[in-house]
Amino acid sequence: MSQAQAVLREVFGYDAFRAQQEEIIDSVIAGDDTLAILPTGAGKSLCYQLPALIREGLTVVISPLIALMRDQVRALRAAGVPAGFLTSQNTEEETEAVWSGISDGSLRLLYIAPERLGLAGTQRMLKSAGIGLIAVDEAHCVSQWGHDFRPDYLKIGELRASLGVPLAAFTATADRETQEEIIYRLFAGRTPSVFLGGFDRPNLTLAFAPKLKPRQQILDFVSARRGTSGIVYCGTRAKTETLADALCKAGTTAVAYHGGMEPEARRAVEARFSAEDGLVVVATVAFGMGIDKPDIRWVAHADLPKSIEAYYQEIGRAGRDGAPADTLTLFGADDIRFRRTQIDESLAPADRKQADHGRLNALLGLAEAQVCRRVEVLAYFGETAEPCGNCDLCSNPPELFDGTDAVRMALSAALRTGEMFGTQHLIDVLTGTETPKTKQHRHDALPTFGVGTGFSRTEWNGIFRQMMGRDLLRPDPARHGGLRMTDPALPVLRGEQTIKLRRDALTRKTTSTPARALVSEEDAPLLSQLKACRRRLAEEASIPAYIVFTDRTLIEMAEKRPESLDDMAAISGVGQKKLERYGAIFLEVVTGETTATLHPKRRQIAGRAAAPIYDRLLEAQSRLQRGEDGTQKPVSCSASLLARIAKMSHAEEGEVMRVLGERRADRFGSAFIEILRSA
Repeated sequence: MSQAQAVLREVFGYDAFRAQQEEIIDSVIAGDDTLAILPTGAGKSLCYQLPALIREGLTVVISPLIALMRDQVRALRAAGVPAGFLTSQNTEEETEAVWSGISDGSLRLLYIAPERLGLAGTQRMLKSAGIGLIAVDEAHCVSQWGHDFRPDYLKIGELRASLGVPLAAFTATADRETQEEIIYRLFAGRTPSVFLGGFDRPNLTLAFAPKLKPRQQILDFVSARRGTSGIVYCGTRAKTETLADALCKAGTTAVAYHGGMEPEARRAVEARFSAEDGLVVVATVAFGMGIDKPDIRWVAHADLPKSIEAYYQEIGRAGRDGAPADTLTLFGADDIRFRRTQIDESLAPADRKQADHGRLNALLGLAEAQVCRRVEVLAYFGETAEPCGNCDLCSNPPELFDGTDAVRMALSAALRTGEMFGTQHLIDVLTGTETPKTKQHRHDALPTFGVGTGFSRTEWNGIFRQMMGRDLLRPDPARHGGLRMTDPALPVLRGEQTIKLRRDALTRKTTSTPARALVSEEDAPLLSQLKACRRRLAEEASIPAYIVFTDRTLIEMAEKRPESLDDMAAISGVGQKKLERYGAIFLEVVTGETTATLHPKRRQIAGRAAAPIYDRLLEAQSRLQRGEDGTQKPVSCSASLLARIAKMSHAEEGEVMRVLGERRADRFGSAFIEILRSA
């Protein structure tokens, strides 16, 4: 077993690395400059936390959010790792503990906010602190093109140059342009070892639904998942407050969060969400980056996100522990118009606007997809996949029909009315509905007036939404939002190309999105008991529940039902410190029996190959303590000595006899060596 694998098991409680983690960790340990772009939930933090325990010197972690730093430091300390943070919100005791840890060399990880890099004494302090590695979390914040740009990130390159140490940068969101900017600004243009992870998140259920009764759709979705933590993203600040209020009135514990709130109020929401089980946050995208809560069980979008990258980053905050998590995104024609107008009215250059329209088109294509959503998402990111069997389209394949004639009617109506009108007026024209507006503009005399009576208004709304989703019609801000035909629509209008539409998208029938069960019906009661135990321990220690154990760990306990501390040590996420602190408590919940107390030295090797050897050595010692005939003067070994021998191999017979000493070797040597040989 490598040193990295040993630390993974003993400290963090995992038996195996996730995809690419081991290669990234090896690169960081070797001192190579490293850039890792991995999807949310892929375990980026471990890629610098584990090397910090192996490399010489202190690892300084530059992280953008204070709440994130506090959560990560608490989790590290719970695993027995000496870690600290320096932020503007430190208490005197916290700052003093950091200085003490730096002074005596015990501190292994120091988290600092990028803003501190601008303070006069920070670089001087870091130069004297024996820094061995700089780790940069959320490295895309260095990109001046990005919405998360943090000017203080531009000082990191200067810090790296002054310290002359390796730098490892991590992010989940970096297209090619952003990657190049990260390399230029953080690595002075020198190409680091780059690791690009896959984008697949198989534990996430992907679902989209047209807005029909949007508030009720969200209330129903959340109600089906009551008692679990989740996020509802909204397009406006006002909507976060009204929807949070509606959820509370429906019996869900929910709070609003947006950029217009006072900083103290936002921090209070962040702290509650981190600590409470089952809290729902209704937020704008201001709530997101830096969330380190692994047991978010669902994410819902009450409004369409701005791009497929934003969508995937936001839903990626669910299920970071690897357990099942659900997502739902609502969308409607108004969302599409809003996003198009937002792009067109921005101050970005023309090529940037075109790129933003392309990103929105990809998301709209996903919303109106006719095949597996995961296949569509991964194709956008350049990956191939088989149908997942886990999204809403795989569960309920849509019924398709030839919509060519309907689309041509709609395009004709838009053209004949001068591309100056919105959806509802065009539907009036198509359905032959006389209104003051159709009469005023003499549209009741057009050849297209009344040609679409084969579809109801509801169905025409669905047709227009699908057309806008495919970018056949686009709202034009220069024409006050009037729908303008795009170039991709021309082949359809001329009859050169046919088009399939989804019939289910034409109705106003709402479909529920059932919550996925975390465990089987048989294991559900035990999982509830384990969660209740976790909640009690977390409240007693004033820490978030997931710092005790994540949902994924409790799920494995409920499914595998460990019968001993050795079994408990084999559960993913149960490291040495947590086994000592919580193992017996949770084992009692599983077995219903009080767990026999183990000697601390025996607990240290619980779940390892040495554990059964230790037990056999202890049994042999008990049998031979007074000699073969039971009449001699008692001789015994300490628990530390038994644990040391249990870790040896039979090839070290001479060493076994040496560490036992002459008197113990005479009494136990042969028996102990025989046990090692048969192990």
